[in-house]
Amino acid sequence: MDLLRSLPLGLYLEQPQTWLHKIDPRVKFAWLMSFLTSYVLANNFWRVLLVVVLILATLIARIPRRVWQQQMGWLLMLSFFVLAIAAISPDGLGVDYQSRLPANEQILTQPANSNNIQEPPAEKKAYSYVLFHKGPVKVTRYSLSLAVRLSTLIFTVIYSTNLYLLTTAPEEITSGIESLMQPLRRFKLPVTEIALTLTLSLRFIPLVLEEVQNLFRSVMTRAINWKKLGLKGAFKVWMTVAERLLENLLLRADQMANAMMVRGFTSPNEHRVQWHDLRLKGRDWLAIATLILFWGIRLAIGTQA
Repeated sequence: MDLLRSLPLGLYLEQPQTWLHKIDPRVKFAWLMSFLTSYVLANNFWRVLLVVVLILATLIARIPRRVWQQQMGWLLMLSFFVLAIAAISPDGLGVDYQSRLPANEQILTQPANSNNIQEPPAEKKAYSYVLFHKGPVKVTRYSLSLAVRLSTLIFTVIYSTNLYLLTTAPEEITSGIESLMQPLRRFKLPVTEIALTLTLSLRFIPLVLEEVQNLFRSVMTRAINWKKLGLKGAFKVWMTVAERLLENLLLRADQMANAMMVRGFTSPNEHRVQWHDLRLKGRDWLAIATLILFWGIRLAIGTQA
């Protein structure tokens, strides 16, 4: 099991360089925040549209299939299961819906008037709150709407964030966020320290996945008979593995801190590194114009009912 290939969460794709890689990190961060915030108070059509846009952006960017296939497959499968489970779950509305027409139809009968010409009754559209009901399976309008919200929210939040990390180097991310946080210096906030901490945390994600992968391989190579161990024995083994994982991560963090101190990184303000040269180019302005169009469509579609 290779976690770095089968589950590339938070990893940066160095090659090949797609057009998403070449967009300014500040513009991509604005797009990420737009995906995460435009979801609020949106109707289900917009939520489904966000999922479609993310899938199309991945395909148009020509990101290698080996990178996104398995992860997108797992996310789509998870979203489908959430959609199915939430749709058949009780909607929580304990209201008995009754017809607005009386049960006795003769009450609405009016005496015929020979002077007035009676028009044929207009066809009425049948409305049903329950969309599907067969045996214990019951799908209502509210449960289906809630299922669409949950499933699209899971996919949008996870995949949009991963797509941003996949096409943006950690140094570019921190440089972009530090540039956007420059006005906070007036309030004496440690902007540079925050950016450096973010850079180290992003660099630490592959190390965590590597340590988890090595520990899983060490357990699998020992051919442990889990049936003989029982529940209590298996719990002790996994607690030992978790303890060892924590020790290895703390050791890696201490090694990184010592390496930075040896190289003079005692303070970000005294030993500052220019990570990335931030300049808006033609494609960045095009992305900004598309973002404005994105929000225009969002406001035109409206909010949920």
